[in-house]
Amino acid sequence: MTQVLIVGVGMTPFARHPELTAKQLVEWAVRDALADAGCEPAQVQSAFYGNCAQGLLDGQHLVRGQMALLPLALQGIPIINVENACATASTALHMAFHYLRSGACDIALAVGVDKLFTAERERRFAIFDAAWDVDTPAQNHAHFTALGKGVAIPEGSVSPAQYSPFMDVYAGFARQYMERFGITQRQLAAIAAKNRNHAVANERAQFRQAMTVEEVLASPPITYPLTLPMCAPISDGAAAALLCTPAGLARLQGLRRRAVIVHASVLRTATARDAQDLEHHLTRLAAQQAYEAAGMGPGDMHLAEVHDATAMGELMQTENLGFCGLGEGGELAERGETTLGGRIPVNPSGGLESKGHPIGATGLGQIFELVAQLRGECGSRQVQGARLAVQENAGGIWGVEESVAHIGIYGAAS
Repeated sequence: MTQVLIVGVGMTPFARHPELTAKQLVEWAVRDALADAGCEPAQVQSAFYGNCAQGLLDGQHLVRGQMALLPLALQGIPIINVENACATASTALHMAFHYLRSGACDIALAVGVDKLFTAERERRFAIFDAAWDVDTPAQNHAHFTALGKGVAIPEGSVSPAQYSPFMDVYAGFARQYMERFGITQRQLAAIAAKNRNHAVANERAQFRQAMTVEEVLASPPITYPLTLPMCAPISDGAAAALLCTPAGLARLQGLRRRAVIVHASVLRTATARDAQDLEHHLTRLAAQQAYEAAGMGPGDMHLAEVHDATAMGELMQTENLGFCGLGEGGELAERGETTLGGRIPVNPSGGLESKGHPIGATGLGQIFELVAQLRGECGSRQVQGARLAVQENAGGIWGVEESVAHIGIYGAAS
């Protein structure tokens, strides 16, 4: 099959950007990605634009990509608008990948953006209420709060302030794992502290202050067993990637030695399964597909970026990606194996918990980090000898798992 390369990436800092519009964030990321690739706007042959919240927050319900990209001289080409909850940006990349493989073009752009922070607290969280079945919100919530029902919830361990309903989802997963496997709140704190410490060296991260495990445990509660640093923040940001075939690369000024090969891109949606049937979790199945497509396995990976909307998310995904057995993700983190310098560094960027989580841009933010790592450009947070990397990005909830998930496997081209 046609080889697909990532030849340019761009990413704004993930933070609160009250002075910038979503379109301005897109312009920043896209111009950086094109410059990184040595590509002129006129050379881009298609674009895939990911966004979740502009309709709700800005009223731009339709043709969002056209409104953001046409002013950047990306005109007269197919522009496809993409929404897939927190997996939106990875879905844009997945579509660009297959568009290139189909022979429809040789140079394609994937971009994701969201501007989520508003002064009105209720509006900040409204988008998350749409990421599960809106016809059954009470049943959805009750299902996850019932997981791990044998685990006592300490008094004062739930925030009185409003928070995303997805924190209750992840808290339900955490209590399920506490009851079934004996994971601990301290292990979740070790993951959060590790990600805060990784983010110190990431100039694009939202939170760059180091934290200890004790400080994470002593932080304000969200919903047991999650404390505030264990949860991703509300963020603004954009990220972009320019992909091409070898024929497209020949027309660019980019250098192949800085290119990154997309070895696999797998998109999978949920299936009906029992909550205790973790062997058939959709990201576990998607990872197996991706490893098979790439002709690789978990032991070949040098690092990973995973969807840690909470520390519990990272714990689950390290298991689903095959870095340890089911129920062993907490011990894996507590032993330091997922820390920079460990056996399999996870989220050297700081992850969603520390880097930030502008949901429509998150997947491409992960890819930005992996491209930089595979190029050897990450300075003090560089994973030494990194040649192969895996990415997991998921969004929404259906039944007992995420609605959709993307697994990408990437490798240095030379």
